[in-house]
Amino acid sequence: MAVSDQRAAMGAVFEDEGAETADRIYRRHGNWLIAFLRRRFESQDAEDLAQETYVQLVRSQADIQNPRAFLRRLALNAAGMQARRRRARPVLVSDDLIPPGVAEPSDQEQALLLKQAILSLPPKLREVFLLSRFGGLTWAETRLGRRGRRSPPLPHPQGS
Repeated sequence: MAVSDQRAAMGAVFEDEGAETADRIYRRHGNWLIAFLRRRFESQDAEDLAQETYVQLVRSQADIQNPRAFLRRLALNAAGMQARRRRARPVLVSDDLIPPGVAEPSDQEQALLLKQAILSLPPKLREVFLLSRFGGLTWAETRLGRRGRRSPPLPHPQGS
């Protein structure tokens, strides 16, 4: 969907007085905002950020004195949130991208890595993880156990 079509569709959805002001601001400065974002980000990201900026503009209750500065701040805040979400999201690597000669860890090495990761968890989180994954308890059952009821004994890791 083209950006102008997106703006028109979004403008039709919001009909209250605040949205009309936001729509008017976006109609006047939307092309400038998209150009501003395209100079800094890839085209697809710029369009996504422009949409998020418009949503934030509609939600805003601010008295806007300088629309371009306000839009720029909203857009840069949206870009920061997008970057944080991308850093938090795990990146999946295709088997095709693994360089030749890099061996996958054996089952024994994977088990050791898992054990090290579990042991590095804080004690309460480790207990809940072990109870839910290896003890057969649901999340609700592990919460009940933490509230003073006696928790079932933790399973012993194999091979220790």
